[in-house]
Amino acid sequence: MDKLSLFGLVVAVTGIIGGQLLEGGSVNVLMQLAAFMIVFGGTIGAVMLQHPIKVFVTGIKLAGWVFVTPHIDEQKLAYQITAWGSVARKDGILALEAQLKNIDDPFVAKGLQLLVDGNSAEKIREILDIDLQSYETLRWQAARVWESAAGYAPTIGILGAVLGLVHVMQSLGEPAKLGAGIAVAFIATIYGVGSANLVFLPIAGKLKIIIARQVNLREMLIDGLCMVANAENPRFIEGKLKGYISEDD
Repeated sequence: MDKLSLFGLVVAVTGIIGGQLLEGGSVNVLMQLAAFMIVFGGTIGAVMLQHPIKVFVTGIKLAGWVFVTPHIDEQKLAYQITAWGSVARKDGILALEAQLKNIDDPFVAKGLQLLVDGNSAEKIREILDIDLQSYETLRWQAARVWESAAGYAPTIGILGAVLGLVHVMQSLGEPAKLGAGIAVAFIATIYGVGSANLVFLPIAGKLKIIIARQVNLREMLIDGLCMVANAENPRFIEGKLKGYISEDD
């Protein structure tokens, strides 16, 4: 669980609601079903229209990473690759075949299998680079699903405001309906701007950070496997792989 994401969302919502209460307003005023349907229904529809279904579904699934971030351990992988290098120099590449059953990550397993099969470093890099490119492209596009939602939401919020004002103009002869119409108009704008800046853009930004770390991890793996295939000294492998690890880790 990423406690900072949860804490940040709570702080943002508390700040807005707290400010509303300090100004003498009430939370109920912010609850407008019509405005909610206009803004979020319109935004979801626009995003679905823009993206292929695979990208859209992947983007929805990746949103969970904001609160439950995938575990990324560069140091553990660097240590593992260095150990593979030691085994390969001592007992040969085929001795690594026994390690395959202990690997859960399909990308790591594929890379190690290519190594055990006796492929050259160039072949290993060529094949894994294609997989990495496909992985990276889909996830960057999925992160942009949330960026596009952040772009549409404020505009559709303005559309909701206009619809509310049209409703007000139609009800000038009925003063009792004026308040509800004006409320929908302004609340729709709040929903659009608020969701874009408090939810959609932060999700997109966080996903980009996580995806960048995962790509870095896979680049480190490819580089490490190529060094093992070239029978590089394990100390050299370890030293080079350390360059991929953030100083904060």
